[in-house]
Order: sequence, then C-alpha cells, then structure tokens
Amino acid sequence: MNDHRYQHLFGPVPSRRLGRSLGVDLTPFKTCSFDCIFCQLGRTTKKTIERQEYVPVAPVIAELDTWLKTEGTADFITLAGSGEPTLNSGFGRVIEFARNATGIPVALLTNGSLLIDPDVRAQAARANVVKVSLSAWDQFSLDHINRPAPEIEFKRLIEGQRLLRNQFQGELWMEIFLVWGANATPKDIASIAELVKVIAPDKVQLNTAVRPPCEEYAYAVPEDHMRELAQLLGPQTEVIAEYSSDASARIHATETDILDMLERRPCTLDQVCRIFGLHRNEASKYLGKLTRKGQAIQHRKAGESYYSGVHDKDVTG
Repeated sequence: MNDHRYQHLFGPVPSRRLGRSLGVDLTPFKTCSFDCIFCQLGRTTKKTIERQEYVPVAPVIAELDTWLKTEGTADFITLAGSGEPTLNSGFGRVIEFARNATGIPVALLTNGSLLIDPDVRAQAARANVVKVSLSAWDQFSLDHINRPAPEIEFKRLIEGQRLLRNQFQGELWMEIFLVWGANATPKDIASIAELVKVIAPDKVQLNTAVRPPCEEYAYAVPEDHMRELAQLLGPQTEVIAEYSSDASARIHATETDILDMLERRPCTLDQVCRIFGLHRNEASKYLGKLTRKGQAIQHRKAGESYYSGVHDKDVTG
C-alpha cells in the first residue's frame, strides 16, 4: 500500500494481535483523553474528553472505499492511530461502512475512558472486536500512569467498560500495559485482577514498553517477569509484548532502510516518518525492533528523542 495516496489510512501493518491490520486514524496527532507515560507516540498535545468530528468521516469512508476496490487485503480494519478514536463523534459510521462493505472484521482500539457515554458504547458495539485498556486499579494509579483528562473518574471508566461487556456481542479484549516500578508487582496485578473479573473480557493481553516510550522512566518489564504476572491473571491471559525481532521480508527491508539512514545521521521519530512515508505507529514499531536488537540507540538532545545507528560515532549530534 502506498500511504502517500491516503491521509487517514496506514498499513496494513503486521500486528501480533491482529495479523495484517489496516489502520484508520480518526483524530489529529495526539488528541487523546489520556497522556500515558508509556505512549510510543510521545506526549499528548490536546488532552480532552470533548467529542467532535475531529477528522471528517466522509473522506475517511471514501478512502476506505478506494482501498477496498483497489487493494482490500487485510486481516483486520482497525480504528487506532494518533489518538483516542472514540473522541471522533462519527467513529461508528466508519465501523458501519467497513462492516457493510467488506467481510474483513473491524477492531476498535480504545482506552475505554469514554465508554460511560451510552452513544460511545452503542457505536463501539458495532465492531467485531473492541480492545479496551486497563493499567490502573484506582484513581491514584490512573493519574500516575495514564495522566487522564481531569474530568475522567476511575470508577466511571470501569463502569463504562462493564456496561459495554453487557451489551456487546463481539469479542472484548483487554490490554494491561505494565511499567516497571509503576504497576508490575504481584500486589498491583492482584488489584487489577479484581477489576478484570468485573469486566469479564474474552482475552487479557499483557504489554510493556518494548517501543521507546514518551517518558524515560517508563521502563519495560522483563519478559520472564511478565510471564509470571500473567499467571496471576488467569488462563485467558497472554503476553503480547514483541520481545522477539522476528519479521517478514517486507519489514526487514524497511528496518534495513531506516538503519542505513540512522547510521548516516541521527533522526527523530517524525523525521523517520517523513522520509519513509510511514505512520508514527509503523515507524515506532520499526525503531523499537532496531533498539531491542541493539542496532540503534535512543538519546535526547534539547528535549527531543533522536535515534542513531550504533556505529554512529557521535550520538549527541
């Protein structure tokens, strides 16, 4: 897929959870109800719970229609991207079009903060899969880890997810994102496990900061510890953090191209996106793989994160 032809679609991106996933981006960059310490896209620039048609739905549907007629091959069409998709007041119309126009299942990736709103739940329930997030167990931990908009109350967040479970006929998945020193002790997991029982998702998925996070102190939880914690959450729990660097030939080629450039000069995430025509989600995935393999390193200069090839002698400039 040539992403230059599309403003609102990206991919299909290889995903451990969703196979080859066509991304649909329904908000401007980092318009979100959370400002999570672990977000690989950086800090939230517009933190809000105000719902509006941030990205007009009509051109999104037109792009999807074109993609379906010209390419149309993916395992999922996924509402995700640069912010919280349920902030877009018309996200349900995009799901409805995709469901009616194709047999490809639709997934909604949401932090779940707005599901207390009956309209949000009704639109979300049109998807085949809804993946909600839960990394906290009370208001204090939510404020520390997810840094929500001030109007968001933890109890209402949980109630919204519970109510969706009650009315949703599709698959409800829950991602629990763990950060070393923030929510990764057995006691923390026990507290989260009680809420998992209340919401009763079909799957529980543990993730951690294997991609470079927006805050330097958001350390990844080691794989062996993640697997121990997964056992505390029950048999429906899997570790989805991509510790391994297995990749298809297409991904390997992209990684090689990016690495060749990083060995010539340090670049920010945005610079990688512009040079290669990648969405930030895609670029951050490749940069994460390169840093985990020790082929690239992340460093900061003047408050910005840069990436360099490990053979670059001057990583500061």
